[in-house]
Amino acid sequence: MSDYARTTTVTVEASRAEIEKALRRYGATGFSYGWSETRAQVQFEANGRRIRFALAMPDPNERRFTHTPSRDLRRTRAETEKAYEQATRQIWRALVLVIKAKLEAVQSGIVTFEQEFLAHIVMPDGSTVSEYIAPAIESIYEGGQVPPLLGLPPGR
Repeated sequence: MSDYARTTTVTVEASRAEIEKALRRYGATGFSYGWSETRAQVQFEANGRRIRFALAMPDPNERRFTHTPSRDLRRTRAETEKAYEQATRQIWRALVLVIKAKLEAVQSGIVTFEQEFLAHIVMPDGSTVSEYIAPAIESIYEGGQVPPLLGLPPGR
Protein backbone atom coordinates (compact mmCIF):
# COMPACT_ATOMS: atom_id res chain seq x y z
CA MET A 1 0.00 0.00 0.00
CA SER A 2 0.93 3.61 -0.36
CA ASP A 3 2.35 5.66 2.46
CA TYR A 4 -0.50 8.18 2.30
CA ALA A 5 -2.38 8.11 5.63
CA ARG A 6 -0.51 4.95 6.60
CA THR A 7 -0.68 5.87 10.28
CA THR A 8 -3.99 7.70 10.34
CA THR A 9 -6.13 7.42 13.44
CA VAL A 10 -9.22 8.83 11.72
CA THR A 11 -11.98 6.23 11.80
CA VAL A 12 -13.80 5.00 8.72
CA GLU A 13 -16.98 6.55 10.13
CA ALA A 14 -15.31 9.95 10.52
CA SER A 15 -13.96 9.78 6.97
CA ARG A 16 -17.39 8.89 5.60
CA ALA A 17 -18.94 11.78 7.55
CA GLU A 18 -16.26 14.12 6.16
CA ILE A 19 -17.12 13.05 2.62
CA GLU A 20 -20.83 13.63 3.25
CA LYS A 21 -20.15 17.08 4.76
CA ALA A 22 -17.97 18.07 1.77
CA LEU A 23 -20.63 16.89 -0.67
CA ARG A 24 -23.25 19.02 1.07
CA ARG A 25 -20.92 22.02 1.04
CA TYR A 26 -20.36 21.64 -2.71
CA GLY A 27 -24.07 21.27 -3.48
CA ALA A 28 -24.76 17.53 -3.71
CA THR A 29 -28.45 16.68 -3.50
CA GLY A 30 -28.21 13.09 -2.27
CA PHE A 31 -25.80 10.70 -0.56
CA SER A 32 -25.71 6.98 0.20
CA TYR A 33 -23.20 4.52 1.54
CA GLY A 34 -23.06 0.74 1.69
CA TRP A 35 -20.66 -2.10 2.29
CA SER A 36 -20.16 -5.83 2.03
CA GLU A 37 -17.28 -8.10 3.00
CA THR A 38 -15.32 -7.29 -0.13
CA ARG A 39 -16.29 -3.74 -1.01
CA ALA A 40 -17.63 -0.46 0.21
CA GLN A 41 -19.19 2.26 -1.87
CA VAL A 42 -20.23 5.87 -1.72
CA GLN A 43 -22.83 7.27 -4.09
CA PHE A 44 -24.06 10.80 -4.42
CA GLU A 45 -26.10 12.96 -6.71
CA ALA A 46 -24.85 16.31 -7.92
CA ASN A 47 -25.21 18.38 -11.08
CA GLY A 48 -28.01 16.10 -12.23
CA ARG A 49 -25.74 13.05 -12.19
CA ARG A 50 -25.36 10.03 -9.93
CA ILE A 51 -21.76 9.30 -9.00
CA ARG A 52 -20.40 6.07 -7.48
CA PHE A 53 -17.02 5.35 -5.94
CA ALA A 54 -16.49 1.67 -5.15
CA LEU A 55 -13.68 0.61 -2.86
CA ALA A 56 -12.30 -2.90 -3.01
CA MET A 57 -11.80 -3.86 0.60
CA PRO A 58 -8.78 -5.96 1.45
CA ASP A 59 -9.19 -9.54 2.60
CA PRO A 60 -8.61 -9.60 6.38
CA ASN A 61 -6.85 -12.96 5.94
CA GLU A 62 -4.10 -11.51 3.74
CA ARG A 63 -0.60 -12.23 4.96
CA ARG A 64 0.14 -8.52 5.40
CA PHE A 65 -2.45 -8.53 8.21
CA THR A 66 -1.84 -11.97 9.67
CA HIS A 67 1.97 -11.75 9.84
CA THR A 68 4.46 -9.12 10.94
CA PRO A 69 6.37 -7.51 8.07
CA SER A 70 9.80 -7.48 9.69
CA ARG A 71 10.15 -10.99 11.13
CA ASP A 72 7.29 -12.78 9.35
CA LEU A 73 5.78 -13.96 12.62
CA ARG A 74 2.11 -14.81 12.96
CA ARG A 75 0.14 -12.00 14.58
CA THR A 76 -2.41 -12.51 17.32
CA ARG A 77 -6.07 -12.13 16.40
CA ALA A 78 -6.14 -8.67 18.00
CA GLU A 79 -2.99 -7.61 16.12
CA THR A 80 -4.46 -8.91 12.85
CA GLU A 81 -7.67 -6.95 13.39
CA LYS A 82 -5.70 -3.83 14.26
CA ALA A 83 -3.59 -4.10 11.07
CA TYR A 84 -6.71 -4.68 8.95
CA GLU A 85 -8.54 -1.74 10.51
CA GLN A 86 -5.53 0.49 9.85
CA ALA A 87 -5.60 -0.49 6.17
CA THR A 88 -9.30 0.29 5.88
CA ARG A 89 -8.82 3.67 7.59
CA GLN A 90 -6.04 4.42 5.09
CA ILE A 91 -8.23 3.55 2.10
CA TRP A 92 -11.02 5.80 3.37
CA ARG A 93 -8.65 8.71 3.98
CA ALA A 94 -7.47 8.41 0.37
CA LEU A 95 -11.09 8.46 -0.81
CA VAL A 96 -11.72 11.64 1.20
CA LEU A 97 -8.71 13.25 -0.47
CA VAL A 98 -9.83 12.22 -3.97
CA ILE A 99 -13.43 13.38 -3.63
CA LYS A 100 -12.56 16.70 -1.99
CA ALA A 101 -9.87 17.42 -4.59
CA LYS A 102 -12.29 16.68 -7.43
CA LEU A 103 -14.99 18.89 -5.91
CA GLU A 104 -12.53 21.74 -5.43
CA ALA A 105 -11.20 21.41 -8.99
CA VAL A 106 -14.76 21.75 -10.30
CA GLN A 107 -15.60 24.64 -7.95
CA SER A 108 -12.40 26.46 -8.98
CA GLY A 109 -13.23 26.15 -12.68
CA ILE A 110 -10.20 24.01 -13.49
CA VAL A 111 -12.45 21.31 -14.95
CA THR A 112 -16.16 20.75 -15.47
CA PHE A 113 -18.10 18.37 -13.26
CA GLU A 114 -18.42 15.86 -16.09
CA GLN A 115 -14.70 16.00 -16.89
CA GLU A 116 -13.70 15.37 -13.32
CA PHE A 117 -16.26 12.70 -12.39
CA LEU A 118 -16.78 11.06 -15.80
CA ALA A 119 -15.42 7.63 -14.88
CA HIS A 120 -17.72 7.45 -11.84
CA ILE A 121 -20.99 8.60 -13.43
CA VAL A 122 -23.61 5.87 -13.09
CA MET A 123 -25.23 4.87 -16.38
CA PRO A 124 -28.92 3.88 -16.68
CA ASP A 125 -27.95 0.17 -16.58
CA GLY A 126 -26.22 0.64 -13.19
CA SER A 127 -22.65 0.44 -14.46
CA THR A 128 -20.28 3.37 -14.26
CA VAL A 129 -18.87 5.02 -17.37
CA SER A 130 -15.52 3.45 -16.49
CA GLU A 131 -16.99 -0.05 -16.27
CA TYR A 132 -18.82 0.54 -19.54
CA ILE A 133 -15.95 1.94 -21.60
CA ALA A 134 -12.85 0.20 -20.14
CA PRO A 135 -13.09 -2.85 -22.46
CA ALA A 136 -13.16 -0.59 -25.52
CA ILE A 137 -10.12 1.34 -24.31
CA GLU A 138 -8.23 -1.93 -23.74
CA SER A 139 -9.13 -3.06 -27.26
CA ILE A 140 -7.87 0.20 -28.79
CA TYR A 141 -4.53 -0.09 -27.00
CA GLU A 142 -4.16 -3.77 -27.90
CA GLY A 143 -4.79 -2.88 -31.55
CA GLY A 144 -1.97 -0.34 -31.53
CA GLN A 145 -4.14 2.57 -32.62
CA VAL A 146 -2.88 4.89 -29.89
CA PRO A 147 -2.20 8.47 -31.02
CA PRO A 148 1.24 10.03 -30.36
CA LEU A 149 1.81 11.27 -26.82
CA LEU A 150 1.61 14.96 -27.73
CA GLY A 151 -1.00 14.49 -30.43
CA LEU A 152 1.54 15.35 -33.10
CA PRO A 153 2.39 13.16 -36.09
CA PRO A 154 5.68 11.21 -35.73
CA GLY A 155 8.81 13.20 -36.54
CA ARG A 156 7.48 16.61 -35.58
